[in-house]
Amino acid sequence: MSRPKPKVLAEIVNKTTFKSDQILACDGIWAVFFDGKPINLKIVNMISSFPGPKYKKVSFSNRGHAINLCKKLNEQFKTDKFIVVLLSEGKKIFP
Repeated sequence: MSRPKPKVLAEIVNKTTFKSDQILACDGIWAVFFDGKPINLKIVNMISSFPGPKYKKVSFSNRGHAINLCKKLNEQFKTDKFIVVLLSEGKKIFP
């Protein structure tokens, strides 16, 4: 089954490179929470401090990516405390 076409809300085309930036509608942001609280996910090499820690995404505009990460983390940590939360509205903080 193919993915449905997204609704384009706004578009701008660079006349030099002919690349287009499109603003697409979505239902919200899906985030992975742990034990009911928002998280960050950091990957650290225990042998070497080079190149330093890497932070991975834990929020997505596509729910499938969040669900896959949630399943992976629950399996890795042998728990069921990772959940996916839909963020559909919130408090405006900028500007």
